[in-house]
Formats: sequence, C-alpha cells, structure tokens
Amino acid sequence: MVASQHNDDWSQKKVFTTGEAAKVCKVSQQTIIRCFDSGRLNGFRVPGSRFRRIPREELIRFMRENDIPIESIGSDRKRVLIVDDEPEIVSLVTDLLEGDGRFEVRSATTGYDAGMETERFKPHLIVLDYMLPDINGNIVCQRVRENDQNGDTRVLCVSGAIEQVEVESLMQAGADGFLKKPFELRELVDRIEGLLQIPSKQG
Repeated sequence: MVASQHNDDWSQKKVFTTGEAAKVCKVSQQTIIRCFDSGRLNGFRVPGSRFRRIPREELIRFMRENDIPIESIGSDRKRVLIVDDEPEIVSLVTDLLEGDGRFEVRSATTGYDAGMETERFKPHLIVLDYMLPDINGNIVCQRVRENDQNGDTRVLCVSGAIEQVEVESLMQAGADGFLKKPFELRELVDRIEGLLQIPSKQG
C-alpha cells in the first residue's frame, strides 16, 4: 500500500476517490463523504457499489468555494506573488488577477516575507516593488535567482522613483522586466502574459 502521494501526481488525475480528495483537501475522508452525501460536493457512485467518485473540475470548484489552496491538485492557473508595501496596490492587482480567472495570487509586503512566500507558493511570476521597507528589489531578485528551484520564476519589477542605472542593476540581479509606476492595469496584464507566454484574452 502506498503511504502517500506527491502533490505532482494529482495533476494528471481526472477522477478522485473520497480518500484521495481528503488528502488533497487535508481533511478527513468522513468530511468528504459527508459533503458528498449532502450535495455540497458533487460526483457519482460506482455502479453496483457504495464507492463515490469526484471529477477533477468539481473538486477544484469545491476547494475554491471553501478557500482550500488548489496548488496541491496541480492547478493549471498561473501562480503570481505580488510584493508591495502599498495595500491599495496589492488589493487592486490581486482583485484584477483573481478576477481574470487565469491566476492564483498571494502577496507579501516585505522582502523577508517575499522570500518565505516564494518558498511556500513557488510562484510562476513575482510582481516586485523595487522600494520595500526592509531591502531593495534587486536583493530580492538575487535571492530568488540563487535558489535553483526558482529557475523558471519570472520577476517583473515595478517602481515610481527609480533611475535608469537602478533599472539596469535590477536586470543584472535577475529581473525579467520593469514597469514604471503608475501603470495601466491592462499594461500590467500584457506584461504578465508576455513573461509567462500565455495567450492574451484580448480578442
């Protein structure tokens, strides 16, 4: 009997047993069964048996509805980490990207928190403010690049007051792009789409 299953393995599954759904959601199997039987979690029963099965799309819907992180299921949404100490900007960009439907978003307000979230969240892209309360963005870039596990992580730096020489040092530190504040939200999405090489929703 296999004791555990790595998170990556869930990404290929189309249908889950109640036991597998419980592991993904980090709840007891009885909780999943109760949700299934009460109609909160939809699925089907295996003909001629009492076994319940839950389609992948339904499990993702259930997880989102109950604020359960969906990266454990191998979501196809791109993970974006916003690092900025201005709450209005974090809120604005988070609402924009989450409303888009293609992104899963987390945020951090300091360079230290950005490092912790990068380890936990493993973002595909970091939107990084250059001027943070504790350290500058180029230090965050260097730390991201020093970890081989972040090899595919893209870094888009943003800042208002910054000299060209500082932009160049950011790029040398490992940033993949720079966007000057204030910026249009559509411009931000365009840059994110370009860096992550995903098709534009603008038709």
